[in-house]
Amino acid sequence: MAKEKNKDKEKKKEEKSNDGFKLTDLPGIGPTTAKKLEDNGYGDLMSVAVMSPNDLGSLCDLSEAVARKAILAARKMLNLEFMDGTEYVKKREEVYKITTGSKSFDKLLGGGVETKAITETFGAFGSGKSQLAHTLAVTVQLPKDQNGGNGKAVWIDTEGTFRPERIKQIALAKGMDTEQALKNIFVARAFNSDHQILLIEKVLDLLNKGEPVRLLIIDSITAHFRAEFVGRGQLADRQQRINKHLHSLMRLAESKNIAIYMTNQVMANPAIMFGDPTTAIGGHIIGHASTYRIYLRRGKKNSRVAKMVDSPNLPENECVFFVSDAGVIDVEDEE
Repeated sequence: MAKEKNKDKEKKKEEKSNDGFKLTDLPGIGPTTAKKLEDNGYGDLMSVAVMSPNDLGSLCDLSEAVARKAILAARKMLNLEFMDGTEYVKKREEVYKITTGSKSFDKLLGGGVETKAITETFGAFGSGKSQLAHTLAVTVQLPKDQNGGNGKAVWIDTEGTFRPERIKQIALAKGMDTEQALKNIFVARAFNSDHQILLIEKVLDLLNKGEPVRLLIIDSITAHFRAEFVGRGQLADRQQRINKHLHSLMRLAESKNIAIYMTNQVMANPAIMFGDPTTAIGGHIIGHASTYRIYLRRGKKNSRVAKMVDSPNLPENECVFFVSDAGVIDVEDEE
């Protein structure tokens, strides 16, 4: 009986492991169809498993029945079923945090910017959103025992905010090789919302080529959508495209265990008569998609204040940090 139980456990482990499965193992997916899927950013079983039969069919010229059969097979291979809480705890063990450079900011985030999650910051210009992005692009390269990601970063630049000299400055302050720090960051300038969405597929290409990308930065998520979809008549279309874009980001974060940090623009809400009228762009769509939502603002004596607005597990709280040559730092360091 004991031997049979061990055999059953080994079988279950084999079923849960998808390392040996390829796209061509799915029924109806031959080499040509698999190549078409990979070229469009669907290079693994998970990306197929979460597609709809209609999307897969139209992408690969398959009938809905064949597409449904392939999707069901992918889900079976990945064992996408319910799991109990203890199994989910084990699955969460691969999640790690990337330091912001500030201990107080890390504490606010529960240890740092989390993988398999979307961390959004919003605030007025000069509040430190892009400065945090530059710091994270460097700290992600640190070893994990130094609260880094031991990997590389991808920066999708929608507003022309990336500055190589700033990366060098932060890397130098942290005792890192400045040229190597720059080489470990892949930068692409997105010129419109379609280009921005396409670049997510290019991130998948980098990962499939073996690049150890551990952080994706989008600065900012809403700039192009806000400029291209003007007026109330286009609001629904804008929100729908942003929603689809954000779901692609979450799928990427969860399937590849990477951290996503995105900045967001703000506006002044005229309905708020008293208090801070600053409101993030994107409405409920971005609010629900972001795992961690943080409001940044200027504080006293050149400081910045970060406020945790929304989180699935962390309390609403605030912290103070500074921006210096070394990037984001603690108050104690500044003094």
